[in-house]
Amino acid sequence: MAIKKYKPTSPGRRFLITSDYSEVTKTEPEKSLTRSLKRAGGRNNTGRTTAHWRGGGTKRTYRVIDFKRNKDGVPAKVAAIEYDPNRTCRIALLHYKDGEKSYILAPADLGVGDTVVSGSDADIRVGNCLPLANIPLGTRVHNIEIQPGRGGQIARAAGMAAQIMAKEAGMITLRLPSGEMRMVHGNCRATVGEIGNQQHENERLGKAGKMRAKGRKPHVRGVAMSPRDHPHGGGEAKSPVGRKKGPVDRWGNKALGSKTRRNKRTDAYIVRRRKA
Repeated sequence: MAIKKYKPTSPGRRFLITSDYSEVTKTEPEKSLTRSLKRAGGRNNTGRTTAHWRGGGTKRTYRVIDFKRNKDGVPAKVAAIEYDPNRTCRIALLHYKDGEKSYILAPADLGVGDTVVSGSDADIRVGNCLPLANIPLGTRVHNIEIQPGRGGQIARAAGMAAQIMAKEAGMITLRLPSGEMRMVHGNCRATVGEIGNQQHENERLGKAGKMRAKGRKPHVRGVAMSPRDHPHGGGEAKSPVGRKKGPVDRWGNKALGSKTRRNKRTDAYIVRRRKA
């Protein structure tokens, strides 16, 4: 699991840094675990563009990932480690003892032939999934549920993991990769270990065409637009933002550092914010 640099045979290759994909053991996905993926080009259900600079890109096939890991007591063998174009980490194909197959996020140090299992009585081993209340303090975990039974939502990107810091009154305090300290219920499940492909942060696309292949178009500055297209637009020649309230987005909402969180219902579960 290392990165690969290329000889500068062209301007696009000069700065290209990619993964060597040495951990990938299978090239074609499991057909029964794939779905078609339709893109909207940044448009909502009414056809209005709500996410700008989206469109085009290489067509992808979605791999159905088991984020819940609720098949308790049935051991599964890792059949393959595969590349997933929809996420930064690798995925592992599991063959359960009863014949069922599923994909999970591939942790670091999990290889082909290893056995994983889910349930409250599972061992504390990489790839095993069990409730947070049954995992010792200091253990690094990933794919963590926020609500019991909902499926993992925290620490799912390449190289990510959270650490269990404390247990009190049925609540588990986690230190998230961002530095935030957050409490979740002890019945929420998590997978032991950290996500693989840790070198992903060192990869570089090398050229603009790579970003277009991901479905991202060139991003135009607001000050370069007309006043009817963006609040920052207009003026003679090059002009600054020139607003008393500071920079805003195209709909007039504050930008660049302004707090956007509006969920007071869960504020009590955040022990320390990532920007203390």
